[in-house]
Amino acid sequence: MKVVIAVDSFKGSLSSMEAGRAAKAGILAARPDASVIVKPLADGGEGTTDALVEGLNGKKIDITVTGPLGQPVSASYGYLEETSTAVIEMAAAAGITLVPPDEKDPLSASTYGVGEMISDALVRGCRNFIIGIGGSATNDGGIGMLKALGYRFLDRDGKDAGEGAAALGRVMSVDTDGRNPLLSECCFQAACDVTNPLCGKNGATYIYGPQKGVTPDMLETLDAHMAHFAAVTFRTFGADHSGAPGAGAAGGLGFALLSYLDASLTPGIDLILEAVDLESELAGADIVVTGEGCLDAQTAMGKAPAGVARLAKKYGIKVIAFAGSVTKEASACNQAGIDGFFPIVRGVTTLEEAMKPETARDNMAAAAEQVFRIIDK
Repeated sequence: MKVVIAVDSFKGSLSSMEAGRAAKAGILAARPDASVIVKPLADGGEGTTDALVEGLNGKKIDITVTGPLGQPVSASYGYLEETSTAVIEMAAAAGITLVPPDEKDPLSASTYGVGEMISDALVRGCRNFIIGIGGSATNDGGIGMLKALGYRFLDRDGKDAGEGAAALGRVMSVDTDGRNPLLSECCFQAACDVTNPLCGKNGATYIYGPQKGVTPDMLETLDAHMAHFAAVTFRTFGADHSGAPGAGAAGGLGFALLSYLDASLTPGIDLILEAVDLESELAGADIVVTGEGCLDAQTAMGKAPAGVARLAKKYGIKVIAFAGSVTKEASACNQAGIDGFFPIVRGVTTLEEAMKPETARDNMAAAAEQVFRIIDK
């Protein structure tokens, strides 16, 4: 029997690989002759760096970068030396959680630190980039990131246009002479799970701006500034990506990645499944095991376990999922390709006790063992 495991993290309890290894232990207790492969799993958001670093034998690089409001912040990214790949979560440098609620300032909040992370990775030899672009505190169209990579955004007097959303309306020209030449050797892939364009009532400013501090009286002006920046970018490069699905992600960072770094924007789970090369392990597999901390209706709507199930069904493979908890609405997961799902918690317990790593590992192993005892292959 060949079993392939790809389990998302049980947040606050087990990492992706810890959960996967616990399931493997249970399967081997029931079927010692099984061939069991464990792959890391994430959805491109928080935890992606940790999952890929642990699962693909990478390492974490800790650096200090410029935070969204100009303050120094400690950030880290993943370095996968074997494939010259950097795994970056933009929120580590420009995330909304880095800004106290009463200090949100979309007019000045910048993605400059994201560019500093990319620059650091370039120096280390990275030429492939996986960038998660969720959870930003910014609405700067990505100009902060681009400035850190050597682009200059100039006003009508030929001076620096500044930072943040306030700068976008002042940009009259783009100077590319100082662009880091190493960028031409790179491939950028962004994990993006939204389809918003850059501008308009469904764009970056109107949809996501309010949670970053954009007030109702700012909306029309800042959206117009974003459209102006897109027009200057079009005039510079001759391509218009402002209407592309995902261009409005992370306050327009998606647009910057598309227009200036020739990136591809891909749903997070698809990008991660490709990065961990899960499909190549499915040949000859009898069972695929997946799961996450809580299986619910949202799981079936494109979260990581559903992505695993979709890929497994391409090859007609049975899919089993394990979860810390299961809601009534989780039955939707069956229609999403998960043939059977099982909660791992045994007996009445507190949430605190159930989430202890040692408890969760034991519960995962025990659940997997009992399920595989009745699988006849």
